[in-house]
Amino acid sequence: MTTLTALAAFGLTMTTADATVVGNPILGPGGKCVDVAGDDTGVNGAAVQLWDCQSTAADQHYTWNGSALTAIGRCLDITSGGTAQRRQTAVVGLQRHRRPAMDRTGRRLTAQPPVRPLHGLPGGATANGTRLQIWDCNGTGAQKFALQTTQPPTGSCPTYSETPDFGPNVKIFDHNSSDATIQAALNSVFEATKSTQTAQFQTRRDALLFKPSATPYNVGANIGFNTSISGLGLNPDDTRINGAVTVDAFNASDAGNATQNFWRSTENLSVNTLGGTNRWAVAQAAPFRRMHIIGGLNLFPASYGWASGGYISDSKIDGNSESASQQQWYTKDSQLGSWSGSNWNMVFSGTPGAPATNFNTNPAAGPRYTTLATTPVSRDVPYLYIDGAGKYRVFLPNLRTNASGPSWAGGSTPGTSVPMSTFFVAKPSDSAATINTALANGCNIFFTPGVYHVNQTLHVTKANTTVLGIGYATIIPDNGVNAMDVADVDGVRIKGLLFDAGTTNSDTLLKVGLSKTGVSHAGNPTTIQDVFFRIGGMVGGKATNSLVVNTNNTIVDHTWAWRADHGSGVGWTVNTADTGLIVNGDNVLATGLFVEHYQKNEVIWNGANGRIIFFQNEMPYDPPNQAAWMNGSSQGYPAIKVASGVTTFEAWGLGSYCFFNVNNTVVSARAFEVPAVAGVKFHNMAVVSLGGVGTISHVINNTGAAANSTTNNVYLLNFP
Repeated sequence: MTTLTALAAFGLTMTTADATVVGNPILGPGGKCVDVAGDDTGVNGAAVQLWDCQSTAADQHYTWNGSALTAIGRCLDITSGGTAQRRQTAVVGLQRHRRPAMDRTGRRLTAQPPVRPLHGLPGGATANGTRLQIWDCNGTGAQKFALQTTQPPTGSCPTYSETPDFGPNVKIFDHNSSDATIQAALNSVFEATKSTQTAQFQTRRDALLFKPSATPYNVGANIGFNTSISGLGLNPDDTRINGAVTVDAFNASDAGNATQNFWRSTENLSVNTLGGTNRWAVAQAAPFRRMHIIGGLNLFPASYGWASGGYISDSKIDGNSESASQQQWYTKDSQLGSWSGSNWNMVFSGTPGAPATNFNTNPAAGPRYTTLATTPVSRDVPYLYIDGAGKYRVFLPNLRTNASGPSWAGGSTPGTSVPMSTFFVAKPSDSAATINTALANGCNIFFTPGVYHVNQTLHVTKANTTVLGIGYATIIPDNGVNAMDVADVDGVRIKGLLFDAGTTNSDTLLKVGLSKTGVSHAGNPTTIQDVFFRIGGMVGGKATNSLVVNTNNTIVDHTWAWRADHGSGVGWTVNTADTGLIVNGDNVLATGLFVEHYQKNEVIWNGANGRIIFFQNEMPYDPPNQAAWMNGSSQGYPAIKVASGVTTFEAWGLGSYCFFNVNNTVVSARAFEVPAVAGVKFHNMAVVSLGGVGTISHVINNTGAAANSTTNNVYLLNFP
C-alpha cells in the first residue's frame, strides 16, 4: 500500500491499492469520474469528461504536485488559457498562476484566477462522454466534485464453471458424432469462410475443437478466414486426424496464389497424412503450432503460385517440409525430418533437422537459410484442453532458455495447469466494463470467437494474468480509446487476439507497460503471442501505433501488424497509422515479427539489448508522391529504426520490400537505420523491389546496393 501526500494543499491524503496506478479519482456529478478522453493516451489537447469510474484506469487518477493536478504525465489545463464560461478543459501544460484548487470540503474543483469551477453540461447531463467546462460558481450539483481518498476495494474472482458454455461460434467434436456428421459440419464452416472476396473482412468467427480420443477422426478440414482448428488434448498426439488440415488457393479469384490467406490457425493436433502430404499454404497471421504431421508438409499452393510468409512453432514434421514458392518463413522450436526450398528469407531457431545457415547473396542463386541452434528465450502459448474428468483447463507452458525442439518432445510440455473456474469466459455481448471488472478482480479472461467493441480500455493489471482468445476473437476500440493495456507486472500472457482499429483514431491499440521502468521481468516475462493488428480493410480504421512495449524482458512471439493495402476503408488519408511496433523496454525479444504498410517507421526500437529473430516487412504501397513521404530531408522511412542511443541490439533474418504502385517514382533511402556501433548487429538481410515497382536505395544506413526496376533483389550478410 503506497501512501501519497501530494495533495497536502487540500488537507487530504491519497492512497492507492495498486502500485501501477498512481493517484486518486475525482468523483463528479452522477457518481462518474473525471476522465481523460481518448483513454490513457496523454496527448496534449485531450478533453476531460465524465465517465464510469474504473479503479485501474490511470487516466482517472490525479496527483497534486504543489502547483498542478496531473494524470498520465500531463497537467489539467484550460483550453487556450481562457477563462470564459463554457471553456472545455484539456490535458496540456498547466501554468502555476492558473493552478486548480479544491476547497477544504472537497466540493469544488476550480481554476484560479478567476474562480470558475469545473462544471458538467447545463441541465445536469452525466452520461459517459459528457465534457467538462468552467462556469460561474452557482452551487449546483453539476459543480460538485470530491476527491476519493481511498481506492474502492476490488473483489476476488468468482469461481466459474469448469465446463463453460463457449457460445455458438465454437464447435466441439467427439465420437458421439459420426465422421460423416463431423465432416459435414467442417464443410459448412469452410463454405461460409473460404471466399477471399467476401469472407476476408466479414465479422464471422469460428473455432473448431476436437476432443482427445484414442480413435482417430477420419476427416479432412479445409480452413478458411477467421477460423481456428485445435485439439483439446494435453499434447498433440492425444488428438489425431487421419486425413488433412488444409489451406490452399481455394478460390478462382486467388489466381492460384496464397498471398491473402490470412487469419487462420491450427494447433495441438496430430495429422496422419496416410502416406501423403499435408498442405498449409498461407500468408500472415496463420500460426501452425503444437502440430505433429505424420508425413510431409507443403507450404505452397497446389498451383505453385506465390505464398507470402508464415510461422511454425513447437511442432514435429516427420517427413519433408517444402517451401517452394513461399517468399519467407520462420520455424521455431520444432523438429523437421528435412527441409527443401528457399526464396528470400527462410529462418530457423531451435529446430533440429533445419538446413545449416547458407545465405547466398547472389540474386540468381540460392539457398538463403538463416539458422540459429537455439531460441534464446521461449515460452509456448497457453492453450485450452480437457482433462480425464471432462473438465476444461488451460495449460501454461514453462519458460525455456536456449530452447531447441518441441516442448512436448519428452512426452508432455512442462508447465502448470489452471482450471477454467478461474477464467471469465467473455462473449461478444459483454461490455468493456464487465470485462474490466473481471480483470480487476484477478480473473483470467477467455475470449470466445466474435467481435468485441470496447468503449473503454481493457486494463490487465494483475501479475500472471492469462488473456486467451480462440477463433480470432477481435477487439475494436470505439471513440478513439486504446483497446488494451498491460501493467508493468510479471508473467502476463496474451494470446490469440486480433485488434482491429476503429474509425476514430486510437493512440495505441495494445500497450504493454504504461511507461518504461527499471524493473526486470527476466524470470517471468510478459508474452504477446499470435496477437495481430489491423488498420483498415473492414472499415477505415485509424491508430497512431499498434503495439507499444514498455515492459522490460517482454517476448513478442509471432505478431502481424498490418495497415491494410486492400479491402474497405483504404487510402493514404483514410486508414492512417504511423508505426506498427515501438519498443521502449530493455531486453525485449521478438520472434516472428511481421509489420507492413505503416506510414512512418514500421518498427522503432528504443530499448537496450533488443533482439529480433525473423522480420518480414512491406513498406506502404500508397505514398501519393515523394513529398508526402519524407522523413525530414530523407526520402521515405526505414522499416526498422534503432534509436541513436542504443548500443546493443542484434537481429537475424530480415526482409523489407517495396511496391510503390500508386507512384512508382517514390524512393525509400534505406530499409534499416541503426547506430553505427559495434554492439548493433544485423545478419542476413533481404531487400526487394517487388516487380521493380519503386526503389529502396540502400539495405542498411548507406550500405548495400539499391533494389529497383533494374535489380529487384539485393542481399547483405552482415552489418557492420
